Amino acid sequence: MRAEQGMSAPPEVVFSTATDPDRASAWLPEPLRSGAGGRPQTSTDPLRARWSNDAAPGWSAEIQVEPADAGGSRVRLDLTGDGPDDLADEALANLAGEVAENLTAG
Repeated sequence: MRAEQGMSAPPEVVFSTATDPDRASAWLPEPLRSGAGGRPQTSTDPLRARWSNDAAPGWSAEIQVEPADAGGSRVRLDLTGDGPDDLADEALANLAGEVAENLTAG
């Protein structure tokens, strides 16, 4: 499953929100939330993170965050697992909510 979404926040803010283990449970699909699921493997060039969980074989998530017009971001999520077709879209919508909350708090 793949989804893409624009967000009204700088790429660094989106990426740090997405990779924050305390916020991961708000947007990652359930099978990736437990165990090491909240601690992704990351790369900063480009901004990319990957989650997997040994307790949930077959599940993984990878995001890539890129700059977009007007200081925003473009986020792509590739999700592997046995879930509904719209799960990647739902996860990105939840991440957008976390990013908005992060911006309001900071």
